[in-house]
Amino acid sequence: MVSQIPDTGLHRDIEADGAARQVMAHLAGVREIASACASFDLALNSGGRIHVVGRVQARVGQTCVVTLDPIDNEIDEAVDLIFAPAEQLPELADLVDETTETDTEIADQPEPFENGVIDLGRLATDVILLAIDPYPRKPGAVFEPQVAASEPEDHPFAALKTLKIDAAKPDAGKPRRR
Repeated sequence: MVSQIPDTGLHRDIEADGAARQVMAHLAGVREIASACASFDLALNSGGRIHVVGRVQARVGQTCVVTLDPIDNEIDEAVDLIFAPAEQLPELADLVDETTETDTEIADQPEPFENGVIDLGRLATDVILLAIDPYPRKPGAVFEPQVAASEPEDHPFAALKTLKIDAAKPDAGKPRRR
């Protein structure tokens, strides 16, 4: 709850259990998420806004798109976001549009929170899902296209040559009657 954040700020460390990692892996379409943890510092800002700074780390089991071998990828992402009550977002969106010409404190539109709650688990999950490499490659894996056949008779459609219809025959291509 946002109301429980003291003036000095609040530190939270979270780690996903096996069931949560399994659900995240299913959502991401990866083989597994072996570990997932996050560390956040929350600080009160003016106007009821909350500044969240931290780090999200995970170990993701994927399949190499070139070799189809299993590989593990490390995720280590920094987080620096401002959260604001949902009812303030229209007002703050106008400030964001105006700051494109000036340098004020608000650089990006804040993330909304409702009912006084910021879901840090959801935040960590979103960061992990966005950081997963959609085309993971094993180190050193290189895609090499197939080399074209040197002999015309070696290609896969060479057998179709024998089925070629002789266009010179008058009834070529018509089925025979029995």
